[in-house]
Amino acid sequence: MTYLIAAILGVIQGLTEFLPVSSTAHLLIGGEVFGYDDDAFTVMIQLGSILALMWLYRVKIAAVAVGLPSNPDARRFVLMLLVAFAPALVAGALLADFVQTVLFQSPSVIAGALVAGGVVMLAVERFGPAPRVTDAERTPLARAFGVGVCQMLALIPGVSRSGATIIGGMVMGLDRAAAAEFSFFLAMPTMTAAFVYSLVDVWDQLAPGRAAEIAVGFALAFVAAAAVVRPFLRFVARSGFAPFAWYRIAAGTAIFAAIAGGWL
Repeated sequence: MTYLIAAILGVIQGLTEFLPVSSTAHLLIGGEVFGYDDDAFTVMIQLGSILALMWLYRVKIAAVAVGLPSNPDARRFVLMLLVAFAPALVAGALLADFVQTVLFQSPSVIAGALVAGGVVMLAVERFGPAPRVTDAERTPLARAFGVGVCQMLALIPGVSRSGATIIGGMVMGLDRAAAAEFSFFLAMPTMTAAFVYSLVDVWDQLAPGRAAEIAVGFALAFVAAAAVVRPFLRFVARSGFAPFAWYRIAAGTAIFAAIAGGWL
């Protein structure tokens, strides 16, 4: 039964990490439902999602790494990501303890963030600025910084890192597909830093006897994340983010109902 729960949570992590629906909220609520509260497991399966994204973009990563010494485009790409990453790095260093000890313990915060994020997503879809950037790799530095500022909101559980950066990108003038791809690029340094920070906290909980459970969750998170990224890009380019917004609102409302009923 433990391996089955690990497999389910791994799939949830992989499917929701890069969609604008908050993987953190889904894992926290999933852990409550299954009675499975294990920080070390959660941290390690997130690594599966990170590596899946890096695998999908391995050609781009290799080209940037090889081109850094001589290619201005490669250097600009790295600078763009550093500019966007900096606000979350500062906010995380200052607020991580408060977020972990207070906000992560409140299902009401998660539910409210899901609903509010869905409403904002619908508003930006309908009233947002006309797109000016259609290539994520060519995002101007000022707009990249603006997306990075929006990413700071993802410290609140239920907001969604991908949701904050995608909607932030659209507010900054990126079109849907470019905003989603920029979110994926930015996820690599952001999630890697978050993983390293969290790993230090849970290192002493990584007992050898848990290796099999972690391996199951890790593998399924990798597979699920790898399977969802490309179809997600095609879907949002064609249909937009409204379905995800309505899903967030429904999920947040359901959590509020569970809280009211005493189930959470």
